[in-house]
Amino acid sequence: MGAWSLALQFSAAHNCSRALDKTIFSAPFLKLSSEFAATKPSCILNRRRLSSSGTTIIPRAAPVTDLEDGSQGETDTIPTPVVIIDQDSDPDATVVEITFGDRLGALLDTMNALKNLGLNVVKANVFLDSSGKHNKFSITKADTGRKVEEPELLEAIRLTIINNLIQYHPESSSRLAMGAAFGLLPPKEQVDVDIATHINISADGPDRSLLYVETADRPGLLVDLVKIITDINIAVESGEFDTEGLLAKAKFHVSYRGKAIIKPLQQVLANSLRYFLRRPTTEESSF
Repeated sequence: MGAWSLALQFSAAHNCSRALDKTIFSAPFLKLSSEFAATKPSCILNRRRLSSSGTTIIPRAAPVTDLEDGSQGETDTIPTPVVIIDQDSDPDATVVEITFGDRLGALLDTMNALKNLGLNVVKANVFLDSSGKHNKFSITKADTGRKVEEPELLEAIRLTIINNLIQYHPESSSRLAMGAAFGLLPPKEQVDVDIATHINISADGPDRSLLYVETADRPGLLVDLVKIITDINIAVESGEFDTEGLLAKAKFHVSYRGKAIIKPLQQVLANSLRYFLRRPTTEESSF
């Protein structure tokens, strides 16, 4: 399976979770690395701890002065923005899919912003269905030609795409949780984390289990989820992370010592995730 990993500095107003006191990414799917340090990462492995305070640095193109469709009125139905990061479908590349109804253009600026992260980006295809126009990209690391292997870099990819989406389609800001952090218009509706959070663990063969997590989205969520999972010595092999408007939906293939997760450990994992996702935001005074 492919490996996940990421490196980005999130703003103090939107802190990632607490640093871990031990090395956590031992599975091939998710392993933390400092090789993304050239882009001034925010969540880097340092003395076996993860730190997340600092300034958000997201590569992007210069803002445009005109919208693609400046005639869109407030009465228009704004589609739900969707960004999917898929580590399952291609063994050699990370597949990214972006959907925003029929409003997306060629996304050349988004691809250039991703290249600034040290990535090779190939526009694989564009297809239409009832939900709109889907833009799919295959992404590999420029220095190795392999799929992305750092969880922090995957989160950097996600935030870069969302930030560019907000820059070039300001109307998407009110439909994305990130709109409160990066956008001109914060979301009009607030997601109740207790209601929005759903966790399910099911069998996925004798050697692994399938973990599904749905919750309110926010910067750094992907990295935080993996930290919580691996902190209880559960290996994350591969998966998919979907940003759908105000919600994030994650699917991870997980295992414990090479086997599927037994019921008692499933309960520990579910309880740990629920506690983390529902707890109040860490106060700045604790840093």
